Amino acid sequence: MANIFISHRGNDAPQAEQLAIEIRNAGHKVWLDTWEITIGDSIVQRMNEGLEGAAYVIVCYSSSGITTPWMSQEWMSALARQLNGHGVKLLPVLLTGGEPPAILAGVKYANLVKDWQLGVSQLLQAIR
Repeated sequence: MANIFISHRGNDAPQAEQLAIEIRNAGHKVWLDTWEITIGDSIVQRMNEGLEGAAYVIVCYSSSGITTPWMSQEWMSALARQLNGHGVKLLPVLLTGGEPPAILAGVKYANLVKDWQLGVSQLLQAIR
C-alpha cells in the first residue's frame, strides 16, 4: 500500500475524485484536497502534510493547463524532492487534456482521455 497525493485543477475535481476512488479501491492511501482539507484547516499545512507523506505524486494534466499557483507548487516541489533522492516519484496523468510543461515533456504519462481503464491500469502498475 502506497501513499498517493493527487494534484489537479479545481475544475477537474470530478475526474480527479474518480481517479482517487479507483486508486483507493486498489488498496492505496490517497490524499485528495476535497477529502483532506476541511473548514478551518490551514490549506498550506494540510497540503504540506500530504506531500511530505507521499511516495507518489500524481500530476493531472488538464485541458485548462497545470500552471495554477497551487498546482504548480505541488508538482514542482514533488519533482525537486524526486530529483534530490527523497523517495517520491512524480506520475503524470492526462486527465482531461492539455500538454505537459517543458520539464515533464519527456516523462511518460498515463492517458486517461484516450482509454480510462487502460490508463488507470498502467498507473496502478507504476505504483509499487
